Amino acid sequence: MEIKIRPATPQDLTGILEIVNHNILHSTALYDYDAKPYDYIETWFAEKHESNLPVIVALEGDKVAGYGTYGPFRFKQGYRFTIEHSVYAAPGHEGKGIGKLLLTELIRLAKEGGYHCMIGGIDANNTGSIEFHKKFGFVETGIIKEAGYKFGKWLDLQFMQLILS
Repeated sequence: MEIKIRPATPQDLTGILEIVNHNILHSTALYDYDAKPYDYIETWFAEKHESNLPVIVALEGDKVAGYGTYGPFRFKQGYRFTIEHSVYAAPGHEGKGIGKLLLTELIRLAKEGGYHCMIGGIDANNTGSIEFHKKFGFVETGIIKEAGYKFGKWLDLQFMQLILS
């Protein structure tokens, strides 16, 4: 089935939340511990919309098969041209090109928005995501050792960077 990329709507929030909660509960892609309630994703989406920041979805038919977004890297004026992105595929949709479609669109939107630098913060053991980002020209810029703790172990955070302009 064909995958369609488009801006997210409120009707997509349940699908996005399912992806978020799956990653919280079953992976180190997100360093949260507890599943989020629906009102969390509503607030998150409203804040993105109010800040004119994109939330995009990959649809397979009418089902959310992945989502992507970006937001400020840091909240100081000097960082205003740098963003940090997130791209996630729904369980069972990994390796089908959804991440590629989402990240391609996020990069296009970021360039169009006048941003200079895109950052990815990735669990250092997630070699699949690191290699995925390298295919887009991201470079490894540093590791923060033992930055997170989840599933009974310390986790290293790998930063990757893409210069957009």
